[in-house]
Amino acid sequence: MADKNWLNENEKWLKTIVSLVDTELGQSAKTELYDAITKMSGEKPTTVDSTSTHQIVLATTENQNLISHQLFDRLNDEGYIIRTITEHEKPTILLSAKTDKGLLYASFHFLRLIQTKQHLGSLNIVENPKNQLRMINHWDNMDGSIERGYAGKSIFFENNAFTTNLERIKDYARILSSVGINAISINNVNVHTVETKLITDEFLPDVATVANIFRSYGIQTFLSINYASPIQLGQLTTADPLDPTVRNWWKEKAKDVYRFIPDFGGFVVKADSEHRPGPFTYERNHADGSNMLAEALEPFGGIVIWRCFVYNCMQDWRDRKTDRARAAYDHFKPLDGQFYDNVVLQIKNGPMDFQVREANSPLFGAMTKTNQILEFQVTQEYTGQQIDLCYLISQWKEILEFDTFAAGAGTPIKRIVDGSTFENKISGIAAVSNIGNDDNWTGHQLAQANLYGYGRLIWNPDLSTEVITDEWVRATFGHDPEVVEHVTAMLFDSWPIYENYTSPLGVGWMVNPNHHYGPNVDGYEYSVWGTYHFADNEGIGVDRTVSSGTGYTAQYFKENKEIYESLEICPDDLLLFFHHVPYTHKLQSGVTVIQHIYNTHFEGVEQAIGLMERWSLLKDKVDEERYQNVMNRLNQQIENAKQWRDMINTYFFRKSGIKDEKNRTIY
Repeated sequence: MADKNWLNENEKWLKTIVSLVDTELGQSAKTELYDAITKMSGEKPTTVDSTSTHQIVLATTENQNLISHQLFDRLNDEGYIIRTITEHEKPTILLSAKTDKGLLYASFHFLRLIQTKQHLGSLNIVENPKNQLRMINHWDNMDGSIERGYAGKSIFFENNAFTTNLERIKDYARILSSVGINAISINNVNVHTVETKLITDEFLPDVATVANIFRSYGIQTFLSINYASPIQLGQLTTADPLDPTVRNWWKEKAKDVYRFIPDFGGFVVKADSEHRPGPFTYERNHADGSNMLAEALEPFGGIVIWRCFVYNCMQDWRDRKTDRARAAYDHFKPLDGQFYDNVVLQIKNGPMDFQVREANSPLFGAMTKTNQILEFQVTQEYTGQQIDLCYLISQWKEILEFDTFAAGAGTPIKRIVDGSTFENKISGIAAVSNIGNDDNWTGHQLAQANLYGYGRLIWNPDLSTEVITDEWVRATFGHDPEVVEHVTAMLFDSWPIYENYTSPLGVGWMVNPNHHYGPNVDGYEYSVWGTYHFADNEGIGVDRTVSSGTGYTAQYFKENKEIYESLEICPDDLLLFFHHVPYTHKLQSGVTVIQHIYNTHFEGVEQAIGLMERWSLLKDKVDEERYQNVMNRLNQQIENAKQWRDMINTYFFRKSGIKDEKNRTIY
């Protein structure tokens, strides 16, 4: 329900909706406006020309005459204009775009203006998305489980079949479209036996049904595929990308897929990593493997999204010259310029694996002739699993603003992945979804902010974290000043808090293997091969320098390489990512490494308690269901923080033999 004072001033604009666009997306735009305005104002607007004094008009370039057509030259195919026109015989709020997809985004933007109580009498908005591909990746399995899924089961699959709850999928499409998402892959990148069949006639009709739902909200559907499909589905004896029979098999398979889904987006591929099949089996490289698939998809306008998460998980990590962080760059940088135009490399934000703090991937900016998109992880695999509160927009904002120096100073990652620096044909950002079948979609009510923030940030990486956060808080909880203040503060504080009581100074990991929740200092999936942090009784950290370590720092451009190479000027929060140092090494803060570990883990517990205490102040201001959901999670978070504190501090006290300067209890 809209604020009464705001409604008294603005409700005249909400009486009539006139749509001049009779397409599927145009209908979605009109329906979203109609339903939302009805719920927020309490009155149903008319959808025909009426006696009301004001109106909302939805129109594309061709069917509007209220503003100059030259203004549309500023728009791309997904951009839009929202303008209040008072000089017309009937004062009008015009929502207009070159395409009906842009019109849909305009409608959602207009509803956001209402939710945030913007005055409607003087709107003059021109919006274009900064990123071409704005994607969500699902890691859903057809048995209904989700790999790294912390909000319940899949909304797409159950019992090795597609769900019959299509309304839930439609609501999800509406959620994604409302923040500008335009692409989705619906199944796990680790493609198992049943999911391999998604590209067969057995399941393609179901995929088409889902694609139809997403299409009506401007979202293109992709599938993750098994690189060994020609063997598993086609009874071939090889999946060699240079074998003519394999190439022909994929060409015929592409025809099958597009017969069911004419606007199918393409394939997402994880190959040659963590036991997934790929071209390495046949002594081919990633360009060979991806180009074969690109050749099959090219006649239909499809693309191949090839993930750069490639490393040998069975390497012996006890060898201090072995460095997983080097892997993506070492594999892909030499192939720059060899990929077809409809291949895009999907690069994780860091060289390791979505840690609470790690360096940014040096691949960004390193490949000037190759399409590339950035991969984030909205689902909180290593950042609390939607049990612990960890608002990730601040982290992503830092990553996007990071200056790579790829084309000199002022070449941030956001200007590489939007395609502008190297004029890439395909560019953008993807992320792993945090959605499941919990009633509130994300398990933790406040984890919704990560999905909302992701969509808004990749639409426009220049938006501030403050603006994005304020939008979500007000749209979700209303405009009570106390609620807005406390929820906003909780979100902003949560990432540093989580970092404080988990992995210090960029060292990462230290989590339980497999499920990745809770502390395990020496934990690692392939534990026989040791740990990542190289802690001994003298010190801790990974030496990634050129002078004495793995040489990883050389993968960065000179300006960043010199910072990370230097023990003196390397940022404290990444010190142990780049250097192995004694426990007595003094940080730039003046505190020793060991004392920093003790301090932050004690502080982290107190800060987690502080989150709970702050939320408790809102007991009578938030409905009981949402209040209890968040309170239960915050109490779990406190227990988790205590476990981290006790295990980490005890481990490093016993390892180093150095006491806490503040004489706090360490077992």
